[in-house]
Amino acid sequence: MEKRQFGKTDMQVSVLGFGGAEIGFEGATEQTVERLLKSALDAGLNVIDTGECYQGSEELIGKAVGNRRQDFYLFTKCGHPRGIGSEDWSFPSLLESIERSLQRLKTDCLDLIQLHSFSESVLRKGDAITAMQSAREKGYTRHIGYSGDSLAAKFAVECGAFDVLQTSINIADQEALELTLPLAREKQMGIIAKRPIANAAWKEQHKRIDSYHHVYWDRLSKLHYDFIRQRPLEASIAHALRFTLSVPGVHTAIVGTTKPERWLQNAKMIEAGPLSESEFEAIRERWDEIRPRTWIGQT
Repeated sequence: MEKRQFGKTDMQVSVLGFGGAEIGFEGATEQTVERLLKSALDAGLNVIDTGECYQGSEELIGKAVGNRRQDFYLFTKCGHPRGIGSEDWSFPSLLESIERSLQRLKTDCLDLIQLHSFSESVLRKGDAITAMQSAREKGYTRHIGYSGDSLAAKFAVECGAFDVLQTSINIADQEALELTLPLAREKQMGIIAKRPIANAAWKEQHKRIDSYHHVYWDRLSKLHYDFIRQRPLEASIAHALRFTLSVPGVHTAIVGTTKPERWLQNAKMIEAGPLSESEFEAIRERWDEIRPRTWIGQT
């Protein structure tokens, strides 16, 4: 699998990374996660990204591949100590959260810890950033980052405190391409694309019950991309993923699944490499033509 220099860190990251949300929220078994992660690592993936609030994801990852720690870079997130919807941005809570993550993931040091969807106002207060810097000084993590979108992500890039930005980048979510990525590239930040296939929201004829997919489904129904209408589903997903990996500055795209066989399929999707310039520009031009200013990055 292709690897890219991760900003000014010392990491060469695989262009596909494993996202740990699904295995937590969908209740994957230990046996499934072990098969899933081993197949991903064997396929050449070397990035695992998770979060403290992903309902058992950290524990599952630690049990499954804690004994292969030297084979991958380990990223997690903090700020929601009691799950999605809870928030505690205080210095003590963040450090306690990171310490719990180290125990759950069965590691002495993370490669990256990220503030998880903090608002701009919280970032500006500075306590959360100070906590992250303290975690780095204590040897809990080698690098610190921000995971989020829109104006908060813009401030996270501008403030200069972070090594890495994780933000939404896909065919239905392109605000970051102008708002944050140019300066992030200038600062040589590592850039992680989350939601890189827009949740494949076009798979269904009608909106799914899960509201997490609704914004992208609505946007894609208006964008009405030719490649979605004219290609089989797997080919259209591959095209969408290759678009994200063609965005200047993107180093790795985080994809989640609970299906062990999916990793070889994902690897095959990107074998053709980046989109051609004309294919890439067709998606960008359609976005510029259709999107209203209210289409901001989705957390």
